[in-house]
Amino acid sequence: MFPELTESNRDGPHGLQRLTHDSATRSAWPGTVSISHTTLTAIISDVLGSLRQSGIGQLALVNGHGGNYVLGNIVQEANVERPTMTLFPAREDWNSAREAAGLASTGHDDMHAGELEVSVLRHVAPELLKPGVEDSDHHASERKLLLVHGMAAYTETGVIGAPSNASADKGRMILDSLTATFKEHLDALTASQ
Repeated sequence: MFPELTESNRDGPHGLQRLTHDSATRSAWPGTVSISHTTLTAIISDVLGSLRQSGIGQLALVNGHGGNYVLGNIVQEANVERPTMTLFPAREDWNSAREAAGLASTGHDDMHAGELEVSVLRHVAPELLKPGVEDSDHHASERKLLLVHGMAAYTETGVIGAPSNASADKGRMILDSLTATFKEHLDALTASQ
C-alpha cells in the first residue's frame, strides 16, 4: 500500500494513498460514503504510529474539503509535545488561493460545490462535473444551526455557492497558489526535527 522505506529514501516527503471518504454525515445525498470522526481519528493515529515505527515522525494531512473540523482537532492534539502534524490547506491558504485566482465569492458564501471547488474540477477533471452545474447556484449565507441540522437544512442539491463563476483558469491559479503555500507547512514540520 505504501512505498517501502529504505535508508536511501527515508529523508524527505513521501506521499501516502488518499482517504477518499467524507467524515461528515451527508445522508441526505444517497451514494455519499462517510466515516465517523472516531474512525477518521483512529485511521490517522494508526498511520502516524506506523510512520513512527519506520522512523518518520511528521505527517502532513492534505485536506481537499475545507470545513473538516475533526482534522484540525486531531492535528492540534498531535502537536502538544512538538510539531508532529500539519493540516493543509489552512483557512489562510484557502483565502490566499481565492485572492490569487480572483474569485468573486468569499469562503463563507462559497461553502460547498461552488466557485472554488468547481473551478478546481474544471481544471483537473472537467468530465466529473454534472451537466448544468453552471446553473446550480444556491445561496445560504445564514447557516447558524449547520452543525445541528446539517447541510440538508440549507440546500436540496448540496450546492452552497456560485459554481456559475467557476473556470478552469481559476482552478489552475488556485492550485498554483496552494502549491506555493504548502512549503510553509513543510518547513514548519522540518524545522522542529
